[in-house]
Amino acid sequence: MIMKKKVPGIVKTDAWLEPVTNDVIARIERYREKLQQIEIHSGSLLKFSDAYKFMGIVYDAESKGWYYREWAPAAGALFLAGDFNDWNPRSHPLHQVGNGIWEIFLDEARYKKSFVHGSKIKVWVEGNNGFLPRIPAYIRRVVQDEDTKNFSGQLWFGKFDWKGDDFTINPEEKLFIYECHVGMSQEKEGLGTYNEFAETVLPWVKKCGYNAIQMMAIQEHPYYGSFGYHVANFFAPSSRFGTPEDLKALIKKAHELGIAVIMDIVHSHTVKNLNEGLNMFDGSDHQYFHPGERGIHPQWDSMLFDYGKTEVLQFLLSNVKYWLKEFHFDGFRFDGVGSMMYFHHGNGVIDSQYKYFTDGVEWDAITYLQLANKLVHTINRNAVTIAEDVTGMPGLAAPVAEGGIGFNYRLGMGLPDFWIKLLKETKDEDWNIYELWNVMNNRLPGVKTVAYAESHDQALVGDKTIAFWLMDQEMYWSMHVDNQNLVVDRGIALHKLIRLFTISLGGHAYLNFTGNEFGHPEWIDFPREGNNWSYHYARRQWSLPLNPSLKYKYLLAFDQQMIHLMRNRNVLNHEFAVQLNMDEANKTIVFSRGDLVFVFNFHPFSSVPDYIFTVPEQGEYNIVLNSDNKDFGGHGRIDETLSYPAVYNDQLGIFQLHLYVTNRTAIVLSKVK
Repeated sequence: MIMKKKVPGIVKTDAWLEPVTNDVIARIERYREKLQQIEIHSGSLLKFSDAYKFMGIVYDAESKGWYYREWAPAAGALFLAGDFNDWNPRSHPLHQVGNGIWEIFLDEARYKKSFVHGSKIKVWVEGNNGFLPRIPAYIRRVVQDEDTKNFSGQLWFGKFDWKGDDFTINPEEKLFIYECHVGMSQEKEGLGTYNEFAETVLPWVKKCGYNAIQMMAIQEHPYYGSFGYHVANFFAPSSRFGTPEDLKALIKKAHELGIAVIMDIVHSHTVKNLNEGLNMFDGSDHQYFHPGERGIHPQWDSMLFDYGKTEVLQFLLSNVKYWLKEFHFDGFRFDGVGSMMYFHHGNGVIDSQYKYFTDGVEWDAITYLQLANKLVHTINRNAVTIAEDVTGMPGLAAPVAEGGIGFNYRLGMGLPDFWIKLLKETKDEDWNIYELWNVMNNRLPGVKTVAYAESHDQALVGDKTIAFWLMDQEMYWSMHVDNQNLVVDRGIALHKLIRLFTISLGGHAYLNFTGNEFGHPEWIDFPREGNNWSYHYARRQWSLPLNPSLKYKYLLAFDQQMIHLMRNRNVLNHEFAVQLNMDEANKTIVFSRGDLVFVFNFHPFSSVPDYIFTVPEQGEYNIVLNSDNKDFGGHGRIDETLSYPAVYNDQLGIFQLHLYVTNRTAIVLSKVK
């Protein structure tokens, strides 16, 4: 008797995947085989990911001293050097202990006065590429010399009291994420710190209504202008912004305020740098990475991990556990997932569901992502994982057991791309409301999506924020409250509509980048040679929305009300909105989501005094948010004190409501209980 294979869950919920059922089953089997190998290797996935407790510099209380261990299978010799031995590159050799691991023990009785907190170290590696000083792969702190600009590992034995930190994400509450970068989080022209962020930005996030922050540039990176995406030292929090204890204090304070902390983790690639990073660490080009061209990302000029290697898996999975356990992060936004999953890095043309499973698919990377998600949710079942992926890989946000990859959310990356393209290429009067609706709702059932109108990507030099696309140079001259300007009026109106339309339709969580809630002007440009190493555009101008004479306060006030309304009414708990009316002539869209009714009039000039539209049920409706309110920089054309009765239309068999719907306005209504 031939046994039928069980149909995976993602195939049951998506009939389009039926032709690739066997490929989905193969994905599950590859994961199970790798997990079994790990369990044979270490006993469990949790123990396998404890490598950070064994590798690198670890104090052994029983032996009363420090072990330093490094994996360097192709190296001919390794030597530990630093302040403790006056940087003698040959006096302290490591010896091999098997499986490519080298080790040295430093007795505390002998070295307690020289091998001390804050002192600097490097490891000299003898390999095919010479005899070179390197930074230990598992080092937990890396610092840069102000004079030479060279990086070194630093011994760090600091302690932190986590007592009282029992925060966990409420799985019933949707995420409203404030994407941020510590270094550029202050108004001063210089580097912001973890302590400054905790003192000034966290209370701001709380006041604005966001319940999570997504932190960029945490893992140490040699080039500040990379936005933290060219990581060199995976276990070291960036020393630019302060100490590891400063970062821990920031996270603890966020938790005290009820704010989850999500880390933007970069496991998709790493820097090519020999001095700071992992490239050719043991003298070969295939230690952590694929050899030859396959190991180099053609667009990012960086190195690509070999996810099929046990030691690489252990390095990365241990890194995941390290940040969760040692720093109490509440989850991760995994960078570059689309690049990881394909040999073509998501740049190939995918024109069928089948090709998602066959053409250029990097199976080892997918298995790694499944293991990483399994690990995260084993350590903390309420932790959140978010995938940065634009390819639409089926099952990305489905459980591993069902044939998925295991993420909680995917980023709705097509949404900001759509808005920017629309603003660049299409006149207001030519906006197609059906296209607006379809783009916002273009996601599979059951695939939780983080919706956003813009993130850091859209704010970088070379592009523009939505506010800057809308108002451009007029933001320099016409943002005073007494200055009447049609360009600014249009910009403020559409800025509000775009954000509300995105949050109310685009997904099950929402993301905003620092400062965009008030239409932060200009772009982000980190210090570099081309701008004379200026910090002028690598900061946030908090004084703008706090100045009562400037119109930025209107956008901030609207964003705060929008976030509080969406959170308090649990709007994102409902998977999709229900379309109630599509009116191309008046560029008006009406829909309900949860117990709220949303009315959007995108028309440049058409206001309808007695607009009639369908509502879900009979009763009185009140306005709970109106973008035309003068407090939000609107014209105050709508009376918000009125209640609007829904009247039954006998002929059509529906309930209808009459409302003055003004141009470039969004109105949210709630039925009176």
